[in-house]
Amino acid sequence: MARFRYMVKDAETAANFYKEHFGFEAGFQHRAIHIVSKDDVTLLLSGPASSAQRPMPDGSEPGPGGWNRLLIDVDDLEPLVERLKKAGVKFRNEIIKGPGGRQ
Repeated sequence: MARFRYMVKDAETAANFYKEHFGFEAGFQHRAIHIVSKDDVTLLLSGPASSAQRPMPDGSEPGPGGWNRLLIDVDDLEPLVERLKKAGVKFRNEIIKGPGGRQ
């Protein structure tokens, strides 16, 4: 089983996104963190009030965004991307093809 912590601006909204568009199922729910799972993958969606977003001893603060990636394999990439765009999801790039396949 793989578990990933993903820092988000709103844990409930993020959980609803993964449930609606990728078939994840709800687990533990709290205003600060929502946990969703599908098959052998569990996502810990940590909002601003979660312990994961507390400042580090040096004062640096973790936050959402950046180039971190969560990869979800799907059967039909193009139709999914179109459906997500219609739902208001913004993409940084169009679908590209590389050594690892289309992404």
